Amino acid sequence: MKRIQIKTIIGSALLTVFLAGCAKILEEHPRSIYEPGFFQTERGVQGGITSLYAHLRYIYGQAYYYNTCETGTDEASYGQSADDNFKVMDISGQGNITASNSRADVIWGTGFSNINTASGIIENAGKIGTISNALIAEAKFFRAFDYFLLVQTFGGVPLDLGAGELKFNTSAARTSVRNTVPEVYTKAVFPDLLAAVNDLPSTPRVTGGVTKTLARLYLAKAYLTYGWWLENPNSIATYPVVANRTDPDGHNAQYYYQQAYDVATAGIASPGPFTLKPTYYDVNLGQNDRNNEVMLYADHTESSEFYNASSLTYSGGGAPENFAGWMMTWNYTNIRSNSNATWTGSNISSVQREAEQHLGRPWVRMAPPIGVFKNTFADKTNDSRYDGTFTTVYRGNWPKGGTTNTVLYNANGLPVYPGDAILTFLNDEPGTAIDYSNSVYKSNVGAGVLPGRADWVVSPNGVSRLMYPGLWKLGVYRTDGSTGLGQPNAASTRPFNIAKFSELYFIAAEAAVKGATTQAGKTAKDLINVIRARAGKWRFDNNGNVVKIQDNSAAMIAATPAAIDIDYILAERSREYFGEGYRWYDLVRTQKWVAYSSTYQICGSNTGDHTLVTVTRSIQPFHWLRPIPQGQLDALDMTATEKAAYQNPGYQ
Repeated sequence: MKRIQIKTIIGSALLTVFLAGCAKILEEHPRSIYEPGFFQTERGVQGGITSLYAHLRYIYGQAYYYNTCETGTDEASYGQSADDNFKVMDISGQGNITASNSRADVIWGTGFSNINTASGIIENAGKIGTISNALIAEAKFFRAFDYFLLVQTFGGVPLDLGAGELKFNTSAARTSVRNTVPEVYTKAVFPDLLAAVNDLPSTPRVTGGVTKTLARLYLAKAYLTYGWWLENPNSIATYPVVANRTDPDGHNAQYYYQQAYDVATAGIASPGPFTLKPTYYDVNLGQNDRNNEVMLYADHTESSEFYNASSLTYSGGGAPENFAGWMMTWNYTNIRSNSNATWTGSNISSVQREAEQHLGRPWVRMAPPIGVFKNTFADKTNDSRYDGTFTTVYRGNWPKGGTTNTVLYNANGLPVYPGDAILTFLNDEPGTAIDYSNSVYKSNVGAGVLPGRADWVVSPNGVSRLMYPGLWKLGVYRTDGSTGLGQPNAASTRPFNIAKFSELYFIAAEAAVKGATTQAGKTAKDLINVIRARAGKWRFDNNGNVVKIQDNSAAMIAATPAAIDIDYILAERSREYFGEGYRWYDLVRTQKWVAYSSTYQICGSNTGDHTLVTVTRSIQPFHWLRPIPQGQLDALDMTATEKAAYQNPGYQ
């Protein structure tokens, strides 16, 4: 995948567009470069704005960047088929993160290119006379969005791309100076987001467009993150190293926690068209994509390869495709059942690769540790989020692949039919020990047998780098598969969700825990209980594949502790957003990364390995920032000493 250096491009744009009046959708047309005169036309501004949305595809759903957000945390380790892109991020003796192999390079190149485009719009659009402040505010939102992502990842980053701070750069530059973290927040992130909150509409201009509520979400999150940075409870290093953690406006951390709370609760009080879905299952169900809980997404479509920005039938595994969901999908296609009850007939693939939300394309690059199933999602009875996050039951679909057998035989020689459970990851350890070594009905993938059950089984303690529950919430959903297997080798045509209305509750609750003065009915516990109450409501048993109308909200609320602390907030965030790319940023913000992720348990990579092993990670102080990409350093006209000073400590 191409790596783009910020100083060697001139306003590079992904796509240019025009607005389709009545349809209120974005139509895209290729364009290779933007220059100032282009942004001084109505068509140019509209084209630039659309490119800001299009750039999201190069970050979200991009599996290698997704890996940097999850692997190495309590949510993910490397899987059996992982290459170095994934192993080094685990920081467990499988290699070192370097400036050359860190895939945080994805946001460095994409982010700065997009920032420059946004600056071109902001500088020039006002000269036209027909461009509204609301449209310019979309550019301000995205410039702040990218700077916020960059400053969280790398520390201080350049505000001057060659033409002055926050200026549109039109000439190549080979030098660069990194600003301090406070400068990035107070000069770029906060002012642009405040303008966006003020000027954006409550209702999106186009489907999926940015809004006042979305801007409030990011402003509140930026305030919260900056408050933590100022407080620095564990004395984590930053860049530049000599920079004091002092706010240039004279505010302390508590001021920013209060701002975060106030802005987040304002978003909850004036949500515009956004709301919480009635059940957690509904939030991530493929049929419900682009629902009114999701406020920002990197869009894709199955209706057109052009608008999807990638093939609808195959994938090369690179941006702008959405292929993140493959990474935590184990190779269920290896499962074999038999054509007769004595297991002396033909072995048949009973769960075939299918473009269906429970299945999809297996890459086995990432694997969830056992603690996810035993601790994070300990309550699988009242709380619907486990069932609405994972695929735990793999069902027979062999007729869709052309196999004509009406019945196959599985564990214990028992018959299974299309749609029946072939392999199940159990919710808890069973009372009867699982027989993983059954010599008569031996599972070829290393699953076990329980008396009287036709499905192979694996318990939480048996989860390994080779086999584990799949990530249903990111699974494939398409409507063009007819009665067959569809197109499981293509990248997902679903949007990749980036921001959800529900996060406003978490941000306000976290700010309250950090000491913000709260409003009546909006204490940290009140806010978290809104989320937990929704989690207790079921309308469908996803893995049981049956309707389930059940309201456990009272039990969920009763189980909430009287005192909410940061640990509880983080546990709830993991239950709500598991595997969505939040976790590394959450743990770095709250400085809980080492406490949560320094050890984990998982079984090995070999078939049938169910021996639980404790793994230790060596998370060093410099790991709290990602390295500046080597390609960027190579492009700079600096001495070796200057380049070393430009790089984050520990990566020189």
